[in-house]
Amino acid sequence: MPKYKYSAIDSNGKQKTGIVNADTLESANAKLTSMGLMPTQVVAAGSGDTNPNKGKTSSNKNKKESKKGSRGFGKIIKPEGLAIFTRQLSTLLEAGLPLLRALEVMIRQERNLRFRSVLEQVAEQVKSGNALSDGLGQFPKVFDRLYVNMIRAGEAGGVLALVLSRLATFMEKAQRTKGKVKSAMIYPIVVVGVAVSIVTLLMVVVVPKFQTIFDDMLDGAALPGPTQLVINISNGIRENILLTAITLVVFFFGLKYLLKTPMGRTTFDWLSINTPKLGDLVRKVNIARITRTFGTLLSSGVPILQAINITKDISNNSHYANALSRIHDSVRDGETLAGSMEREKVFPSMVTSMVDVGEETGALAEMLNRVADNYDEDVDNAVGGITSIIEPVMIVFLAVVVGFIVIALFLPIIEIIKQLS
Repeated sequence: MPKYKYSAIDSNGKQKTGIVNADTLESANAKLTSMGLMPTQVVAAGSGDTNPNKGKTSSNKNKKESKKGSRGFGKIIKPEGLAIFTRQLSTLLEAGLPLLRALEVMIRQERNLRFRSVLEQVAEQVKSGNALSDGLGQFPKVFDRLYVNMIRAGEAGGVLALVLSRLATFMEKAQRTKGKVKSAMIYPIVVVGVAVSIVTLLMVVVVPKFQTIFDDMLDGAALPGPTQLVINISNGIRENILLTAITLVVFFFGLKYLLKTPMGRTTFDWLSINTPKLGDLVRKVNIARITRTFGTLLSSGVPILQAINITKDISNNSHYANALSRIHDSVRDGETLAGSMEREKVFPSMVTSMVDVGEETGALAEMLNRVADNYDEDVDNAVGGITSIIEPVMIVFLAVVVGFIVIALFLPIIEIIKQLS
């Protein structure tokens, strides 16, 4: 009987490796699942083969294919495109098409050449007897841990089409939430861009012309304080325009580098969830994302400890990621999920109460998805509230800045009119 080397995660969330006897790769995956393990990689051990490097050659080939599929600049496919692919593949499988046939249909209609190359390599993996999750796992830049583990759970439970449908729904809802937040930020970004452009034009072009007029008509008389301040700023920008540009570039890349450091990232994440109004939106977005991911993983058959780890990995805020890490350790030690979440300040009491009810009734996944739905609605309301506040604030800000410059330039003109009269 063939032997398969495996790497898997046990019920305690620990990594295990070993060898299992099975007739096929699918049987090996099913056997590991029945042992209470969640396989992360299963490959033929080459039992009875005269070539001892057969398994190694196959592994090297997979790595080369992975590099080939990842070659190029930018993302191979956008999240929106991946969600559409997932939905279409789910529809084909629900219609009764075999997996390989469904992949071939998707390859033929795919117009993104880089993503088509990835799908062709995945189809080759499936054709050679590997599981779909193994083929997808060769391309971590395209299919993340969440995606691969949900597919693996669907294969183990024999509900691949259903899991693909849930995964597509999850991705679509995530994109809608992300789009709402982005749309809320468009207006302030546009207003700030317009303000910076107007102020730069006034400082570089308009103010110097007024300065020439003042020098000619006031005969060196002292200018009002606001006018002198505006002129000094204008002269500083014009005389040090290269230094100003370099300073802005250094500031931008310095801030970008700082956000990559643990301390900088932690500080930024703390500010993002504690800033008035904006922090409320960020907290709701994070909770909606965490509960949606966690609930989707559990409903797809992923063990709870592994689901917590995957959810932690996709969390964009380090404070929520650290909280999930502590929750994982508490649940591993035998504590209830609701009890461990209750100690974390980042989770509101409503969330922990719903989780507690879910654990009591055995419908934890359903409760988590309900929490996510509620918070998605709250995100909509929060986005509308922030937008209604930002609009007048930005308009007033632009009016104050431009109005100050205009008034500063007209103060000397009033003095000139008095002298002429």
